[in-house]
Amino acid sequence: MQHFVLLAIAATFSTAAFAAPETFVIDGAHTLPRFSYDHHGYSTQLSRFDKTSGKIVIDRVAQTGSLDITIDATSVSTGYALFNEHIQGEDFLSTANYPKVTFTSSKINFAGDKVASIDGTLTLKGVSKPVTLTVTSFLCKPHPMLKKEACGANATTMVKRSDFNMTKYVPYVGDEVTITVPVEAIKE
Repeated sequence: MQHFVLLAIAATFSTAAFAAPETFVIDGAHTLPRFSYDHHGYSTQLSRFDKTSGKIVIDRVAQTGSLDITIDATSVSTGYALFNEHIQGEDFLSTANYPKVTFTSSKINFAGDKVASIDGTLTLKGVSKPVTLTVTSFLCKPHPMLKKEACGANATTMVKRSDFNMTKYVPYVGDEVTITVPVEAIKE
């Protein structure tokens, strides 16, 4: 019996030691990136994008992985149709020329067994800049309805819109924009 227990323990550790990267497809219904900025000092405005796609590859044992997100910039949702058009115009997102916003990771950083931050490149309005997403929560577990493994996280970063050729109304409308990405992804 003792021999069987030792074999079982050894099998468990060998399986964990050789875990392979897992691929998760971003769930567009639950991944709706938001952005907020100061509006003339009166308030903090909050808008979001309604169409997002991408993949997460993660090897939790090796503590490596990648994240690729594509946001349909034409799906911007401010809560007001006329303002959606304004934000998509030349002064801001210029979606006629740059219909996509992308984030491609260069490194996923762990703290213990949790993802803590993700370094990568944000491409917005044709300009690519390095950014770090700070991960404020991270969880992988079986999805209760889909009966598949799923991972979710909340991540945030701050950028200056002037770095991406969007200087209209600065400084009256804040240059600093906080981007928050709630992401859920389902294992392939």
